[in-house]
Amino acid sequence: MNFFRGVMGGQAAGPQPTGAETIQKLCDRVASSTLLEDRRDAVRALKSLSKKYRMEVGTQAMDHLINILQTDRSDSEILGYALDTMYNIICNDEEEEQDETAQKQADDLGAKFTEAFIQDPEHITLLLTMLEEFDFHVRWPAVKLLTALLRNQCVQLQSIILVSPMGVSRLMDLLADSREVIRNDGLLLLQQLTKGNAAIQKIVAFENAFERLLDIITEEGSSDGGIVVEDCLLLLRNLLKNNSSNQNFFKEGSFIQRMRPWFEVGDDNSGWSAQKVTNLHLMLQLVRVMVSPVNSPGATASCQRSMYQCGLLQQLCTILMATGVPADILTETINTVSEVIRGSQINQDYFASVNAPSNPPRPAIVVLLMSMVNERQPFVLRCAVLYCFQCFLYKNQKGQGEIVATLLPSTIDANSISAGQLLCGGLFSADSLSNWCASVALAHALQDNLTQKEQLLRVQLATSLGKPPVSLLQQCTNILSQGSKVQTRVGLLMLLCTWINNCPIAVTHFLHNQENVPFLTAQISENLGEDERLVQGLCALLLGICIYYNDNSLENYTKEKLKQLIEKRIGKENFVEKLGFVTKHELYSRAAQKPQPVFPSPDQMLFDHEFTKLVKELEGVITKAVHKSSEDEKKEEEVKKTLEQHDNIVTQYKELIREQDSKIQELKEQVSSLTTQTEQMQATMTQQQSQIQQHKDQYNILKLKLGKENPSQASNTLGDGAHVNGVQTEEATQLREEMEELRSQHALLQTQLGEKDAIIDSLRSERSQPTDGDTAGSDNAELLKELELLRSQVQSQAAEIGQLKSDNADLLRRAETESTGASSSGDFSSDATKTAELESRLAAQTSEVERLKEEVQGLTGGRDQLEQQTASATSSAAILKAEMAKLEAELLESKKEQDDLLMLLADQDQKIHSLRKRLKDLGETVDDEDELDTRDQTDEDDEDED
Repeated sequence: MNFFRGVMGGQAAGPQPTGAETIQKLCDRVASSTLLEDRRDAVRALKSLSKKYRMEVGTQAMDHLINILQTDRSDSEILGYALDTMYNIICNDEEEEQDETAQKQADDLGAKFTEAFIQDPEHITLLLTMLEEFDFHVRWPAVKLLTALLRNQCVQLQSIILVSPMGVSRLMDLLADSREVIRNDGLLLLQQLTKGNAAIQKIVAFENAFERLLDIITEEGSSDGGIVVEDCLLLLRNLLKNNSSNQNFFKEGSFIQRMRPWFEVGDDNSGWSAQKVTNLHLMLQLVRVMVSPVNSPGATASCQRSMYQCGLLQQLCTILMATGVPADILTETINTVSEVIRGSQINQDYFASVNAPSNPPRPAIVVLLMSMVNERQPFVLRCAVLYCFQCFLYKNQKGQGEIVATLLPSTIDANSISAGQLLCGGLFSADSLSNWCASVALAHALQDNLTQKEQLLRVQLATSLGKPPVSLLQQCTNILSQGSKVQTRVGLLMLLCTWINNCPIAVTHFLHNQENVPFLTAQISENLGEDERLVQGLCALLLGICIYYNDNSLENYTKEKLKQLIEKRIGKENFVEKLGFVTKHELYSRAAQKPQPVFPSPDQMLFDHEFTKLVKELEGVITKAVHKSSEDEKKEEEVKKTLEQHDNIVTQYKELIREQDSKIQELKEQVSSLTTQTEQMQATMTQQQSQIQQHKDQYNILKLKLGKENPSQASNTLGDGAHVNGVQTEEATQLREEMEELRSQHALLQTQLGEKDAIIDSLRSERSQPTDGDTAGSDNAELLKELELLRSQVQSQAAEIGQLKSDNADLLRRAETESTGASSSGDFSSDATKTAELESRLAAQTSEVERLKEEVQGLTGGRDQLEQQTASATSSAAILKAEMAKLEAELLESKKEQDDLLMLLADQDQKIHSLRKRLKDLGETVDDEDELDTRDQTDEDDEDED
């Protein structure tokens, strides 16, 4: 302890040890001390010396400190001292008083110690386990140490953390720490961790990073928040930029909708703080990351649609038209709106409808173009407006037509400023940058739009009083020949090349001016300076387009004559060489990289991105066209004609195939619907069959029960004596009336059956006609056959019912006669009972016939659809089957009852004979015996006939 007092306390007498010696002694103490307190004090002393003696502490104490982290895990204080000491020797703190040499040496020292530390991946795993400690004095130094290691050796450390179990998840837990210091330093750690590593970016994103970061931004006040919001936005940018998987996850998670409140600005936009400007700038960059032109077209279009639907585009346009917005925020907002509307028709239409809050209201496009052609506006702002105008017209033929329409004579409004007027004003302005911007903007209004190229040929300009108007095309060539600045001429040449490209009519108008071709050949053939080579190359490109898209309508400037002119005055090799100057220019390759016009200074603003694509497309074909002979061209034309014919034939076949495909698709849909209906009908039939079977089973059970009850009822009836013969007569009369009703109903049923026959015949005729539903007709054939069979069976059953009715009527007449001849007999009560039973049976038959009538009437449904008729026929057939079975059973029962009745009548006859005989034996006179004998004989004859 005296040693530590000497180091940490006052000065001792005698010579003082050097820093290296002191550090060596402390390291020995750390390695050899058995008491935890001694080791803790030694590590505390090393921490105090680590900043001043960084080299010595790092060289001598590194291994001892790592050993402390491994062995003394139970003491959080010594762990905190060890972590702080290692942070001091690894971290490269930038100090203002250090010169560049000293700072470089410090950086090299930190990289050296970092490399030594991460040689063993277990050291990083050890630090990751330290993050699980909740103690502030352990967790916070561990976070800072990992951040410093990532700054010095990012790639190597990312590889170690990526393969470490739960490594990224432990780092993500820092965002949930309630202590803001640890959470904020965790943001810095994740920023370093996610730089340039797509795999780690995906893991962090799927660890719910988007939700946590957006919550932190909202808690901190969004754009009005502090440095924490900036750190969150930087981390979000790392996760989303050039990572299509995370971008899709961000969109699918509905996080774009949560960005909208960031851009809600009030009416008073004065006094923007520097932090708010930084935050809003990063927020706009995040929006641009989601809709960047370098992303896949499908993903970009989906994000653009989401931004319009959630109102984000509307909010950006509000900032665009607001007052008091700082210039750099306004510039970045214009660039952001540009990429949100680029190639999206619905977003472009909305942007065209936005008006500036002025009196009178003006379209936002007009207000922006006024800034673009105003030379007093900042250069970056003018570039942003040009980019916005280009994005508005990108793949937007409707917008192109609206811009060109403002230049046509029939649509010019003298009382208002239009986009066309501003473009013409910038085109002929004294400012070369305005000339270039207006030329490029007008070229984008003609890009890939043949109709607007032809429409623009109608534009006439009034140059001065007393002189006739000249066309816009002629005025551009006039300015070109006057020898203006290089930037102006390059802009006009790009406009002319875009204008006449793939437009033979515009080529004819250009060649019609006798001065244009001589000017171009003179420009190409001259030996000018380095600055003029670009103009010569563009003139060669313009002349080459006149050759390639020439329709030979002008005798003096046919393809062959122009090539001869080039060969005589310029030379083919020289012409091709001058044409190659364009693509070899340094600024050409820079402009070809991305659509946004970004230039360090106005004098370097020479090439447009879309024009570089045009040059790349035309350079090869123009070179071939110049070298081709007339015979080759004729052969090529013949080949083109043949190809066109083949293309026409192919087009016809394609149309035929499309029609057949559409018909096949319709037939497939019909087959599918018919199949579905057939399956439904089959299911219905199956269900009906099961119901019929159930009814049959129930009927058989009831029949068995009735069969058991009838014999006992018959015996009881024979034993009972009826004493009211007058009632029998009334019931017989009523039974005759009901028989008459049954006959009339039977006739009506026959008529209805005839009508159903006609319906069945019509169904059969419709089935014989070929339709798209032939499959359904084949399925219905068996149903129609069953209907015919059921019809014949119904007719036979009806005939049997009629015969049964006549037999019952005869029996009734006979019973009535016998009742009048033997009024004294009491055995006729059984006949009355049987007659009542017969009446009930006939009533049941009548009800069954009525039910059959109703079911037959159900078949008269609508004939509009074949499927409905089939379903109705199926249902009626099933019901008819059931009714036929019932009728057969009823017929058998009626015959049985008829036999029983005949037996009863025979018994009655015998009783009557016995009674007459007894009367004669008693001496009574029987006068009508002969008549009765005659009746008996007649009845016997009737029985024989029956």
